[in-house]
Amino acid sequence: MVPSSDRGRSGAEHAAPGRAAGGRLKRARELARFAPDCAVLFARLARDPRMPRSSKLMLAGMAAYLASPIDLIPDFIPVLGQLDDALLLALVLRRLLGRAGPELVREHWPGPDASLRAVLRLA
Repeated sequence: MVPSSDRGRSGAEHAAPGRAAGGRLKRARELARFAPDCAVLFARLARDPRMPRSSKLMLAGMAAYLASPIDLIPDFIPVLGQLDDALLLALVLRRLLGRAGPELVREHWPGPDASLRAVLRLA
């Protein structure tokens, strides 16, 4: 009989818990790098002459909003304070990806291919 603490785990996780934890750690590192990669992408797209002026204004507005101490939902409110920033970032990212196209985003993306695929799925 499988102990109750091990129910729901796959055979690979049961046999090698270190390997499963290593995979989670790798995903956590990639997630931690995602926001800085988006910031680099936004900066590069803002300097690209192929981007429409309206998109560059949207990028500037997003940067100003994120840098501003004024938020739609204050950051001191747990979860919701950061969630509004993340949702707004996702909406702007989706809009920019639609305008820029996958080739331009691929050209400017500084991060790993796995996170690029996730970004392109947003569009």
